[in-house]
Amino acid sequence: MSVETDALVYTNENCIGCNKCISACPVLTANYAVEENGSNKIVVDGKACISCGACFDACEHEARSFRDDTERFFADLKRGEKISLLLAPAFLANYPKEYASVLGGLKNLGANHIISVSFGADITTWGYIKYITEHNFTGGISQPCPAVVGYIEKYVPELIPKLVPIHSPLMCAAIYVKKYMKLPDKLAFISPCIAKKSEIEDPNTYGYVSYNVTFEHLMEYVRKHNIKGPDVSDEIEYGLGSIYPMPGGLKENVYWFCGEEVFVRQVEGEKHMYEFLEDYRERVRKGKPLPFMVDALNCANGCVYGTAIETGKAGNDDNLYALWEIREKSKRSGMNHPFAKGLSPKQRLRKLNSQFSKLDIHDFIRKYTDHSKEIIIKKPSETELEEIFRSMEKGTVQEKKINCSACGYETCTKMAKAIYNGCNTKTNCLHYMKNTIEIEKETAEALSKEMQDKNEIIERKNRQISDLVEEVSQDFELLDKSIHEMALGNNNNAEESTGINMLMMEVVEFSEQLKGSLEIIETLTSSLQSNNEEITNVADETNLLSLNASIEAARAGSAGRGFAIIAENIKKLADSSKDTAADSEANQAKIGEAVETLMAKADQLIQIIDGVNQRVMSLAAATEEIAAATTEVGEVSTRLKGKMEELVQ
Repeated sequence: MSVETDALVYTNENCIGCNKCISACPVLTANYAVEENGSNKIVVDGKACISCGACFDACEHEARSFRDDTERFFADLKRGEKISLLLAPAFLANYPKEYASVLGGLKNLGANHIISVSFGADITTWGYIKYITEHNFTGGISQPCPAVVGYIEKYVPELIPKLVPIHSPLMCAAIYVKKYMKLPDKLAFISPCIAKKSEIEDPNTYGYVSYNVTFEHLMEYVRKHNIKGPDVSDEIEYGLGSIYPMPGGLKENVYWFCGEEVFVRQVEGEKHMYEFLEDYRERVRKGKPLPFMVDALNCANGCVYGTAIETGKAGNDDNLYALWEIREKSKRSGMNHPFAKGLSPKQRLRKLNSQFSKLDIHDFIRKYTDHSKEIIIKKPSETELEEIFRSMEKGTVQEKKINCSACGYETCTKMAKAIYNGCNTKTNCLHYMKNTIEIEKETAEALSKEMQDKNEIIERKNRQISDLVEEVSQDFELLDKSIHEMALGNNNNAEESTGINMLMMEVVEFSEQLKGSLEIIETLTSSLQSNNEEITNVADETNLLSLNASIEAARAGSAGRGFAIIAENIKKLADSSKDTAADSEANQAKIGEAVETLMAKADQLIQIIDGVNQRVMSLAAATEEIAAATTEVGEVSTRLKGKMEELVQ
């Protein structure tokens, strides 16, 4: 349920959900515990509320506010509306020093007449006594208080016949002004009571009074706008009706006119008042003796400390002493007045009847309406009640009667009924929340233990992982070393390959040079007519060997040793050519020079081939090292894969 913005009493933004308003309220379903913006809040059901004001007294956070007609009253005055004032007798008691100047200020603003409701209270007293005595009406409940009337109409309608059918002092004053003074003005009630607004809007009283202007809001407005004027006072004389705002004020009026022989039951105070009415209903049902009248007031200290007086005004008895002075001034010393001190109660009553002899009692008769069907408070069955208790985790008799009142209700049973009616929840039950917390604590402890166990497992895993990581780190270092060695080996291989290529280029060059030398020898030997055939053979074989040398040079990587054999054969051929050329003296010197050059080239070629052999052997060794390193890299990679899988697991 959300806040009813049009409710007479409503919850404001100060509410903290403390449940004190629930505890103070006499109505089970007038307050709803709801969650708003993540926090508990108690809102008002405007239909169920009787505007008793108990929540205002209970709340330390000023979380309740009320509506009245003060702003509209002043707005209408400014527009020139003809408005007269009905003044509650408690106004003088609350503001003895400001009373006259405030009334003067209201006069200056356009207020017409000022009439004390104390006079209306005198009419009410007359009407009560007249009706009770003429109709033999015993046990009548007074109804000056609209909160009491509202409670009876909504929650104990069986007592409606016991409500004295006479209007309240306010309405008696209004009816007198309208019907007997013929005043056409709208009427504004200067009021100490929040609930009076519900009375003036009641269809049974509607149309007499237009504004409920509360003391609190009136004085706030007066001070804010500095409203004051020449001292004035109310315009109609009144009697003991002035003490109606006091506890027992009606009772004293009845005693004044009827004597103390009659039994008037005096009851006031929010909680006590409504408990009494519940008990009184049972008394009526059972036909037990009833008092002459019940003087019933909602407020513990009477209307003089009503629900709409300013904060701080109820902190002492000043108002009561002020009202007591008014009371004494209401009594007369003469013998021709209903409030003459020297007369007997019967004489006073005769004087009162004489004073109001021109009044028609029927003008002051009021009706009441049964509103109980509009306010449904469901009663759970025993089975339903047990189910609610189970949901609240109250299984034993003792648990069902903890009655701690932390929820706001006096008993666990009332709390269960409130839950049944949807105006509260089990989460506002201290016992339930305590049990819930205990369960959550146990759950948390179990979870903590489980987490502790899991943490231990995790720690073990972490240690294993740490060890594995260390091993993996070592393997990575080994892998890095192997790769580095491979890279170094590859670099060496590249250098060796480059060296071999260069040597091969030298071999090719030397082969070309050797071929040139052999061609010179061929030319020289061809000129030797006698040795032509042999020299030709030598040339052929030399050419062939030269060709083979070229081929072998191209294949130096796999047949490097063949260069030494070829070179040796060439040397033998050169020796044979030298022997053969001995016969030719003319060419011997040139052939000798060519042979010497060839031998030198051959020696150089042998050196080149030896270098190639060394490079080839170095390259083979490096290749073996790379192969070994590659094998080791493979092994390390296999181990790393296994350890990675282990880490994942």
